This record gives sequence, structure tokens and C-alpha cells, in this order.
Amino acid sequence: MGRLGLSTDAIARLMPMHLHLSRNGHITAHGPTLTKIASGTPLIGNNFFDLFAVRRPAGVAAMADLIAHQGARLHLGLRAGGAEFRGLAMPDLSGGIMLNLSFGIGVVDAVRAHALTDADFAATDLTVELLYLVEAKRAVLGELQRLNLRLQGAKSHAEELALTDTLTGLRNRRALDVALMQAAAARAPFALMHLDLDRFKSVNDTLGHAAGDHVLRVVAKVLSDETRTGDLVARVGGDEFVILLPGMTDVASLTGVAERIIAGLAQPIIFESRACQIGASVGLTVSTLYPNPEAEVMLHDADIALYAAKGAGRGRVVTFSAHMPQV
Repeated sequence: MGRLGLSTDAIARLMPMHLHLSRNGHITAHGPTLTKIASGTPLIGNNFFDLFAVRRPAGVAAMADLIAHQGARLHLGLRAGGAEFRGLAMPDLSGGIMLNLSFGIGVVDAVRAHALTDADFAATDLTVELLYLVEAKRAVLGELQRLNLRLQGAKSHAEELALTDTLTGLRNRRALDVALMQAAAARAPFALMHLDLDRFKSVNDTLGHAAGDHVLRVVAKVLSDETRTGDLVARVGGDEFVILLPGMTDVASLTGVAERIIAGLAQPIIFESRACQIGASVGLTVSTLYPNPEAEVMLHDADIALYAAKGAGRGRVVTFSAHMPQV
């Protein structure tokens, strides 16, 4: 029988973190959980004060001090580090001390550090319930975080779709309007190209809309290949495209870009072994032509230049001039 009139096993189950100290302060017994926490350091036979330091109350360094503070809450820890405890010391009939320990608010960290389970605590210890609550909270927070990430991803995807032409993968009119207003408001130099496909209607009429869709996707690739990463290429109508080129106002350089695009689109596009022959005309304007560039005005002027390009025989680029007739 144990010192409390209970078997050693019963005491271990009731107080898995207990220590029994002899009159001279040597450890004569301890609970099984302390075996895990001590990490191989033998407890039995060692002087309690050699292994443990009582932090509070101050000055508890011998058995007489411990007995003097019987029933008081103790704060203590292993001198080797790694665990901090709350404790309660009471004398027993043998003249020794029964000291029962707990982790206090550090229980979660202790469980993680020493790989403890509910079997390492008394069945009636509220620590078990606390551990379940902590794990449940961690699981809920983890799921909420994952849900939030999914929602953010879905929102970003929806926003991206709202600005994208689904057929070609280019920007759409809404994205162009936003970017153009920002560029005009920033007063930074930029250029606009308004491009319209020539002979595209005949592709739809003779080969069908599937062929027309294929041609538009090829056109999108040509436009993307001939422009810079920072340029915005938008499909704004069935066969109409607008290109916003930030930082470019040199007409000669812009004309070169437009001519490469026109040359690329003049190449036959194969659809189901049949050649689709289209072309392109481009109207160009630059922000430096305007004292105060306005998005709608520049779009209108690029359209005037495009109309002039088509009127001059198609397959060419024309830069806007204030002398051009209004359309």
C-alpha cells in the first residue's frame, strides 16, 4: 500500500505528476508522466532541490522551507530546463512531503514538447478537456484559414474573369477602360492603337464561326507576341482590338510595331486544312498630341485614324492628325 493508504498504481492514476519526498528531501516515488518529462534523467534517489528549483515563493531551498509553505501554490521547474510547473506540497504520515504538479497555462506547449496524450493526465483533470478544446480550436482556425484562402482565390479568379475576354484570353473593354483612365489621370506618356481586321466577315460566312473563333485566337497570339509585357491588348468588339502602350510616343517606333502586326496577320491562318486569309488596319494616336489627354477623346481619335487607314486601302497604319475629317 502507498503512503495515502492507496496502492502505488492508484496513486499514479490519480496523480500522474506527483512526487514523494523523504524527510531529507530525496525523491522516493513519482508519477509516470514525470518519467516522460524528465527525458531519461533518473528521479528516484536524487535530492529534490538538486533537480528542481522553486521559483516562487522566493527562498524555498530546503525541506523546512517546503514544509513551511505547505498548502501554498508553488512555481517550480526542472533545473535542466524544458518544463515549468505549478505545485502543491502537503506532508504525509511518514514525515515526508507529497508534492502534486501541473503545467498551468503552459500545458499546451508542454504537451507538444513532451508528446503527451490524455493518458498522461488524471481522468478527472480539466487539462484533458482543455486539450480537446485547443485541438478543436486549432482545427477550426485551420479550416477557416483554408476557407479564407479559397475565397480569396475565388475572388481573384472572378475579378480576373471580369476583365478577360473569354475567347482570346486578352483583356476586355472593361479592363481597357480602367487602364486607360488610369493612364490619362497619371499624365504619363502612352500610345493607343485601334486595330480592325480586314476580310474577317468572309471567314465567318464561308467557313463558319468555329473558323472565325480560331482566327481570333491566332490574332490574339500575334498581338501578344508583338507587344511588350507591360502593354495592354484588349478585344473590344467582334474583330476590333485596342492596344495601350505605356511610355511609348515615338511615332516611328509605334509605326514599326503596327507594321509588324499587320505583316503577321497577313499570313494565312490554317483551319481544318483550309487557309483563312485576313488582314488588319491600324489607327494610332499618342498622348503627347493633347494638352490634357482624355480617354474617350483619344479612343475616338484612334478610331478616326483607323477609318483613314481603311479608306487609304487597308493593310496599313495611320497616325491621327487634327486635320483628319471627323467620323
